[in-house]
This record gives sequence, structure tokens and C-alpha cells, in this order.
Amino acid sequence: MSHRSQRLFVVLTGFFVANAILAELIGVKIFALEDTLGLAPFNWNLFGQSGSLSFTAGVLLWPVVFVMTDVINEYFGPRGVRFVSWLTVGLILYAFLFAYAAIALAPAGWWREAGAEQGVPDLQAAFAAIFGQGLWTIGGSVTAFLIGQLIDVAVFQRIRRLTGERWIWLRATGSTLVSQFFDSFIVLYIAFVIGPQRWPIDLFLAVGTVNYLYKFGAALALIPLLYLARLAVRRWLGAEETVRLQAEAARG
Repeated sequence: MSHRSQRLFVVLTGFFVANAILAELIGVKIFALEDTLGLAPFNWNLFGQSGSLSFTAGVLLWPVVFVMTDVINEYFGPRGVRFVSWLTVGLILYAFLFAYAAIALAPAGWWREAGAEQGVPDLQAAFAAIFGQGLWTIGGSVTAFLIGQLIDVAVFQRIRRLTGERWIWLRATGSTLVSQFFDSFIVLYIAFVIGPQRWPIDLFLAVGTVNYLYKFGAALALIPLLYLARLAVRRWLGAEETVRLQAEAARG
């Protein structure tokens, strides 16, 4: 592997890990898509359930992670994606370990009330609520992420073997659509069905479907970004090194 290829892998890995950890940390916030865009409530109705388009703030970053997965798969193959995925899982757990450690630290008395003028009477409680995500939620998210990544790798390479180097949008988008179907439902099932909230199956199916449809739309919308990333990689590596890496990645 050339010096430029090594630097590319380090940059892609760093960006991938940073986005995944940030998505986990900011994911505690749930936002209303209609209100954010100034639209009338959508009021979806599925499986006997209804609601608005509310998503975790992590959806701002997960689509970027999907693109990074496909770029790494394109040039560094399944081994590259598996390495980055396992590394990311370890670092996500590491981040939450120290978040819990920070919560356990006794707060300074003056700091606890320092946000009162901004409408936060107890900063310690706010800090714990934001960073102290439940273990079921963390476990569900990490498990869904890892399973989704492994499925993405397999589907990406399967489509690649069928189409060759043509139609990168098909293998990238197709692998994302398949992997995120499993991801969308696994995280909810672990966190909210078998977790302490005990969601009914109808609610689980409805919320999972809405989340998957959002990811479906995001995957299609990000196709141009995938091609821009591919162009940037080709300019950085040069045509000869790009072709060599793609050939090695295709061999797995």
C-alpha cells in the first residue's frame, strides 16, 4: 500500500469513527422534522399507529457514515470495513464508559446552578440526562450498527461481483438499503421491545418503518456525494493507484 493510500485510509477511518461517535452522543435528542422544515404535520398512520415525523438527531450524521462505509469498501474491501467497524464499536463503548464516569463525579455546587439563568436549574441532572443513555439503548444501537455494517459489506461485494466496476451507485445504495433495513429494526427491538419500555409490536413496526423510509430517502439523496467522494479519491491517489486499490478490494 502506498503512502497516499495509507493516509487516505487513516483519514477515512478518522472521519468514520468521529461521525459514528458524534451520532451516538447527539442521538439522545429527538427532533420534529415537520417543525424543523416549517411544514404541516405529516401524521403518518401505519400498523394501527399514528404520529409525526420525529427522528433522533443522529440521523444528521449516520448517512455520512453510510457513505464512508461504501467508500472504504470500494477501495479497501471487506477487511477494511470490518476493521473500521469493530474499531468504531470499541471506541463508542469507550466513549460511553467515560461519559458514565463523568456523570458519577460529584459536581461542584456552584456549577450545578450555573445554568439557572439559561433555564437549566440543575446542570448535573441535564448532563446525566444527555450523556447517560440507557444500557438497552446503547446495546441496541451498537449491535444494530455492527450487524448492519457486516451485512453492508456482504451485499456490496455481492453486487460488485455481478456488475464489475460499473454502477457504483447500485452497489453502494443497494447495500445501504439492505443493511439499514436490519439496522432500523434491530436497534428498536433491543432498546424498546425487549428493553424496559416493552413497546407493542405494532408500535415497533410502525416506528421502524418510518425510520427506514427516512434512511431510504437519505441513501438516494446521497448518491451525488458518493460520486464526489470517488472523484476526490481518484484525484488524491492518481488513476493507477486507484485502479490497483479497487482491484485488491474486489478480491476481498
